[in-house]
Amino acid sequence: MIELRTPGELDAMRAAGAVVADMHAAVKAAAVPGVRLSRLDSIARDVLADAGATSPFLGYAPLPTTPPFPGVLCLSVNDVALHGIPTPYELEDGDLLSVDAGATLDGWVGDAAMTYPVGVPRPEDLRLVETTERALAAGIAAAVVGNRVGDISAAIGAVGRAGGCGINTDQGVTAWAARCTRHRPCPTRAAPAGACRCGRVW
Repeated sequence: MIELRTPGELDAMRAAGAVVADMHAAVKAAAVPGVRLSRLDSIARDVLADAGATSPFLGYAPLPTTPPFPGVLCLSVNDVALHGIPTPYELEDGDLLSVDAGATLDGWVGDAAMTYPVGVPRPEDLRLVETTERALAAGIAAAVVGNRVGDISAAIGAVGRAGGCGINTDQGVTAWAARCTRHRPCPTRAAPAGACRCGRVW
């Protein structure tokens, strides 16, 4: 079920998203060769504190046997797929860094991920980033009234495959994301016109 939001709720969501944007800007500016992932996490913590926001990632443990997540950022370098831990690893020239940041502000959660090269980029990494940017744009273009969630994922997948990228179909929305967005987990691959229909925001 898609929940419709009021203009006031959308403003509150934008405010949480703005904190995430500030986190990304600060981390990207600091992500240079020789900087530790733990230092990037510390910078993001400062942005959260200055905004009066908290982290939905820090301390997250979906199972009693799962150690609590130790950072406010998921930092994945090179072939680490997702949800990398902010360790003392020092970034190297040519690394490809994926940064997933989240912020909780006034009960609303903003969450966004970005990937960019550190130092001098490798051509294949630039192609990957450019392909994913085109895929994102295609997904946004498909998110219109009357379309279904499957139309969005199909548009993203088509661009990714055309660019020679593999599509991860083994994982759906994480338990954390489902809890924060109040949606059930869903597959990452769907046929066009599949799943929920997109509606007006309010």
